[in-house]
Amino acid sequence: MAGHSKWANIQHRKKAQDAKRGKLFTRLIKEIVVAARAGGSDLDANASLRSAVDKAKSQSVPKDAIERAVKRGAGELDGSDYEEIRYEGYGPAGVAFIVECLSDNRNRTVADVRHAFSKAGGNLGQTGSVAYMFASLGVLVYSPEHDEDEVMEAALEAGADDVIIADDGSIEVLTTAEDYVAVKQAMTDAGLEPEDSELTMRASTNAELAVEDAQKVLRLVDLLENSDDVQDVFYNADIPEEAYEAEA
Repeated sequence: MAGHSKWANIQHRKKAQDAKRGKLFTRLIKEIVVAARAGGSDLDANASLRSAVDKAKSQSVPKDAIERAVKRGAGELDGSDYEEIRYEGYGPAGVAFIVECLSDNRNRTVADVRHAFSKAGGNLGQTGSVAYMFASLGVLVYSPEHDEDEVMEAALEAGADDVIIADDGSIEVLTTAEDYVAVKQAMTDAGLEPEDSELTMRASTNAELAVEDAQKVLRLVDLLENSDDVQDVFYNADIPEEAYEAEA
């Protein structure tokens, strides 16, 4: 998710995840299963699986649960057959949304997503209505305490596409989806393990919102994430830090 204050954004998201840890574990396991099914169980050859496993580890998902999920996705164990579904729409203030889901019941999932949009004052769109605004990429985030020059030098040497310094001093290293695993490993080997990292969808441009509109957008995000089938929510808005503080 984008925002001028990257660090406040990340801390807000982690706080929300901690509050819903049981549901978060379920989502992370499902993501591992689908990634392994799509690209195999080799983490070095499957960037999506590596990202899903790293995310699960960062949230303290037990090692044996991760291993079972990988085996289930690779067909070595029986389990639920999840379908990847993407929904697009517009939320409050015309903000574009992409909602990625994993589901074993498409009718239930679309009903949940449509209800969230309707309740928050948004509406679902047609496939492709907002996807053209977003691109898939890898993001590694470093806290404001890190040295900008050190991170930038290591990132460029690792093959990153770009390095962005946010208004709050936090640092983002951007990669292609294909190079994400290699760049993250190179940065870690250089002693610069990121505080947060993921494969994500990011908009080419973001709308700057007033605090009131930003709070409405965050409400829609929370409503969507309350669905067990929703894995990720992406949107093209900058959320001012005051909106997070008012929501707390």
